[in-house]
Amino acid sequence: MDLRYGKEYEDFRQEVRAFLAKHGHKSPSLQGEMGRPTAQAREWQALLIEQGYAARTIPRQYGGYGGEPDVLKSVIVDQEFDQAGVSKGLSGQGISMLVPTLLELGTEEQKQRWIRPTITGEIFWCQGYSEPNAGSDLASLPPIAAGTVIWCQGFSEPSAGSDLASLQTRAHVEGDEFVINGQKIWTSSAHFSDMMFVLVRTEADAPKHMGISYLLLPMTTPGIEVRPLVTMTGDATFNEVFFTDVRLKTDQIVARRGDGWMVANATLKHERGMLGDPSQSANLLHQVTELLTSETVDGVRLIDSPLYRDRLMRLQARVASMQWHSMRLLTNTLKNELELMPILVVKLIGTHLNQDICALAIDALGELGILYDQSKYLRAMGMWQSRYMFSLGLIIGGGTSHIQKNIISERGLGMPREPKAVSA
Repeated sequence: MDLRYGKEYEDFRQEVRAFLAKHGHKSPSLQGEMGRPTAQAREWQALLIEQGYAARTIPRQYGGYGGEPDVLKSVIVDQEFDQAGVSKGLSGQGISMLVPTLLELGTEEQKQRWIRPTITGEIFWCQGYSEPNAGSDLASLPPIAAGTVIWCQGFSEPSAGSDLASLQTRAHVEGDEFVINGQKIWTSSAHFSDMMFVLVRTEADAPKHMGISYLLLPMTTPGIEVRPLVTMTGDATFNEVFFTDVRLKTDQIVARRGDGWMVANATLKHERGMLGDPSQSANLLHQVTELLTSETVDGVRLIDSPLYRDRLMRLQARVASMQWHSMRLLTNTLKNELELMPILVVKLIGTHLNQDICALAIDALGELGILYDQSKYLRAMGMWQSRYMFSLGLIIGGGTSHIQKNIISERGLGMPREPKAVSA
């Protein structure tokens, strides 16, 4: 096996390094808090798109760089940004999940309307679907906010978690509008999002997988109530969302009525990749390496301790294996040889890996690792404590590890379905 990249790619690597040397100081912190992107983050994103280091393969007419897919160049960008400890630009459910879904299944109008403001920081219009003279012409409305469009995902419901197809949020048609009633839960970022891509049941008499539609809904629409849920991190990153006679134009739908399950599976494919993204693991590994280098016990750096160095090396090997696996998936995608099994393991393995990296950081902090909230002795403003607990939530969210193992065994390995419990 020849793992050399070749002159073209090594020249590209030098270009990336030169860019980082010149502009890396403009990057926002990797420890940024969850919320709306800052002006610095938006400016950094614009620079990355201009250079082709973000939104690399998204067509120019939708606000991207417009480059051809190139597995090795994508890997080099990830490697060099991770090594430099520099942000790779804006992320989130809109960029990582909705944009690729629209590129695959959206109409030309939807691509033109939503992709650019989602991946950049331009002025957008997100309210007014129900105004008498506006209809679907959002450009005819006055701007009500400026900045990147932030999306949240309206999938899970109190009685529709692992069995998502049993969702009960409903929408019936009155004239040219959907009227939506129901509830979603565990909705990340809903409290500061502008838009939601949401699954609702529009065909009441159809089989449960056939009666779902995938809608694009402004969070400013009357009838939406968001109630934050405080988790064990102390923050309200998840929310309950209630819909009471929420009205939405019937053209704000991806694909056709009843095709929502198909569209949702396209989105979930990208979600599982996002939750197990090896770049996230590489960034965490970079930060925990810096922590082990700076923290000392009795004057000895923790990275010089055989115990901590051994744990770090084991994590480095796991991160490297995920990165090489990601390369294989990219290669197979370009060759149209993508198989289900390699995709399914990404979320399962990646989320557990991130939890273990955070666990090493907590152990390295010693007695400081148990501190929380506003203690003056916190390292990195309590980032490691928060991420340690939040990473546990990601092992559950997006399909729990137990569910993922069932999916891998049944769909990936072809094993018999798990027998259902029989009531006495």
